[in-house]
Amino acid sequence: MKLSDFDFCLPPELIAQEPAERREESRLMVLNRQARTIEHLKFHHIPDLLHAGDLLVLNNTRVVPARIFGTRHTGGRVEALLVEESEHGIWQALLKCRGRLEDGELIEFGAFSGLDAQRQGEGAVAERQRHAEFTARLLGKHDAEGWLLDFQMPAQTLLDTLEQNGQMPLPPYIKREKGHDQRDEMDRHRYQTVFARESGAIAAPTAGLHFSEILIENLKAQEVLFEYVTLHVGLGTFKPVTAEDIQDHVMHSEEYSLSERTAKAVNDARSDGRRIIPVGTTSLRTLESCALEGHVVAGHGHTDLFIYPPYEFKMTDAMITNFHLPKSTLMMLIAALAGRETVLDAYRTAIDEKYRFFSYGDAMFIV
Repeated sequence: MKLSDFDFCLPPELIAQEPAERREESRLMVLNRQARTIEHLKFHHIPDLLHAGDLLVLNNTRVVPARIFGTRHTGGRVEALLVEESEHGIWQALLKCRGRLEDGELIEFGAFSGLDAQRQGEGAVAERQRHAEFTARLLGKHDAEGWLLDFQMPAQTLLDTLEQNGQMPLPPYIKREKGHDQRDEMDRHRYQTVFARESGAIAAPTAGLHFSEILIENLKAQEVLFEYVTLHVGLGTFKPVTAEDIQDHVMHSEEYSLSERTAKAVNDARSDGRRIIPVGTTSLRTLESCALEGHVVAGHGHTDLFIYPPYEFKMTDAMITNFHLPKSTLMMLIAALAGRETVLDAYRTAIDEKYRFFSYGDAMFIV
């Protein structure tokens, strides 16, 4: 199939810049793939669509505030997005700055992260040394897109430091003022699921953002079952597809874990004929990556599974997802589940009905 087969025209004003006031107040499109019917609801109506014994599988990854700002020895400003720890103390990072970066140079992150050399004035170097929270040495390129930074500190220490100093790594289509935006604190809370536990993602599993604690408790009271996987959302989920023949696209690998408990719950649901409903593309990809001859196998590893039509789903009966970017791997995944033309028709309806798109946008339940 061709990349252009998954394109559509989205008015930019439909790209959500902020979440709904309350998580469960986002809109919900219910897409019946067999009947090709559409129903328009709010997400708080999801209990009406689920049955006792349904198994929801959610991704409990926790987004790291992995966007940090630093200064070079020249006083120049560097923006870093930490992607993944490659080995002890050494992290893959995407860097933005003016001028040419040099292997071996030190970058200082801390109190002066939002200031440029001109504002710092005389004595800036000494002040940076006095106020710097942590320092990293540039080890060179990791690949065509990223660099390696050596922080010379344990991973947990760095994660704790990022919680204090970092900003949430919002996708570029969510616009914020550089340095500080009055919505930064809101983003730290709302660009995180209420069930986030395992730190390691650079983007939220956004289908899970619609669930509040109260909604989860209400669903459990009606005997809807919840289990969790972990997939640390990385560049693989968001890397643009550039190959016109989508089979030529190569996914970045992302780390996942599926516990014995979750594997048993999924396998029991499959044996009993109960619905298995991944919440989000990352939960779905984790289940499908662990599927083997009609059951899932617990484990920890990396997956580069790329799902596009035609694909035979092994552990997915329905799914909850958001509205995705044109020509994205996420769009291709839901097209594999519901059919390309059905999905494109649903997206055209969503645009006509002014649904809000992407990470902070509305939801779709594919049944």
